[in-house]
Amino acid sequence: MALKDIKAKIGATKRMNTVTRAMEAVSAVKMRKTQQAAFDGRAYARAALSILARLSGSSEVARHPLTQAREVKRTALVLITSDKGLAGGLNSGVIKAAVRVVGDRATNSISVYAYGRKGEEYFSRRNYTIIRAFENKRDDVPLSVMQELSTELSTGFLAGEYDEVIAVYTNFRSTFEQIPTVRPLLPLSLESISGLVHDIRPAKGKWSSEPMLESPTSYDVEPSADEVLGILIPRLVAVSLYYMLLEAKASEHSARMVAMKAASDKSKEVTRDLTRQYNKVRQAAITREVSEIISGREALAV
Repeated sequence: MALKDIKAKIGATKRMNTVTRAMEAVSAVKMRKTQQAAFDGRAYARAALSILARLSGSSEVARHPLTQAREVKRTALVLITSDKGLAGGLNSGVIKAAVRVVGDRATNSISVYAYGRKGEEYFSRRNYTIIRAFENKRDDVPLSVMQELSTELSTGFLAGEYDEVIAVYTNFRSTFEQIPTVRPLLPLSLESISGLVHDIRPAKGKWSSEPMLESPTSYDVEPSADEVLGILIPRLVAVSLYYMLLEAKASEHSARMVAMKAASDKSKEVTRDLTRQYNKVRQAAITREVSEIISGREALAV
């Protein structure tokens, strides 16, 4: 390889390192903000979901239409991915989990609610029905967006348009660990709620020793169970979706920061190797020129 080509590669690699370091710094700031939002929301999400857990022991909840399991013919799939790439295997992990949920079922039996461009593009290219697609660019998404989505999903479930509603997102465990998670939303059950609360509970630190949710043997609801549950259940579904979005946001920025750090480290390594190669080629060229000069001088002396 010529010296000019090696020098051009070194310059391009250094410019790439500048970009990846800048993206790493931006992602680090966003990661801290979204992580704090997810941590702050854990106590609220657990308290909100525990309301339904306490109500789940009543017969009114067991008879409520949003808790009635039925034969699954049509599924609403809520998929939370990012709008941007450069986040390692974050989006591919969520999409693979969603594909496992879909299985070999017919495409017309799956209705996709895609929160994020990556998931929308994947399923639209495979002829799945995209009911609604949301941009996932902002970090400060209001709860009202998820309340609107929750109302639409609950209405569709009650109308028989969907027999189940499943959410697929990335659960944030730590800066270096994000787990693709599948969570059933409708029909509501204590098992699904307990699973979500278990994900909310961190492995260490505050809230880590909280007991699992248990339903009481009986519960009195006033003024009436239908009135309370008709408002409460869709709102709890919205809280669940909103918390999933917070977890996905924290996971996205963490994964992108780690990916950009790895790219920065790799670019430094490539720059170092190219610089060493450049010096070797340059030294060889200098040695060759010196040998030619000495040889010519000796030939003239003769």
